[in-house]
Amino acid sequence: MKITVLVTLMVFLAYFLVLYGGVGFIQDKRFFSSAPKENLDAIPDTKERFPGAHSIGWVIEIIAILLFLAAAALSVWDGVRNGFGFLDFFVRFLTVLYAMEIYDIIFFDWVLLCHSNFFPHFYPELKGVVGPHMFGYNKRTHIRHFVIYIPASAVAAWLCALL
Repeated sequence: MKITVLVTLMVFLAYFLVLYGGVGFIQDKRFFSSAPKENLDAIPDTKERFPGAHSIGWVIEIIAILLFLAAAALSVWDGVRNGFGFLDFFVRFLTVLYAMEIYDIIFFDWVLLCHSNFFPHFYPELKGVVGPHMFGYNKRTHIRHFVIYIPASAVAAWLCALL
């Protein structure tokens, strides 16, 4: 249980770093494919905010990817070490993925998008565009993720149970 909580926190941090690196430093609209259309329309195509911003962003993105990989490796290693079977791995993976999706809904959508100055800080053009009215714009995507995570967790658990 402790490892599952640790892995989940690692995934939360990695997920935030992906957003922070992309929004704060790389600032390429291709990274914002899940953003509401009205936000994308308000964001101008700009160059680097300052020299080296893109490099900093890519370093943050690499750290995020390494953190995701470390979380996966720790999760699998601990499960193998403790003799996890299919069901144990399945529950661990599904717990982490569902927690990540809930984190996305609560922290990214509710807090950062709807009730903070996070996005307007990096894109002043979004002042007045983002707000509580945006909450739920991507509910179909979240529902799809909740459904897809079940077979994804089952496949991952099956592969890990073979180890």
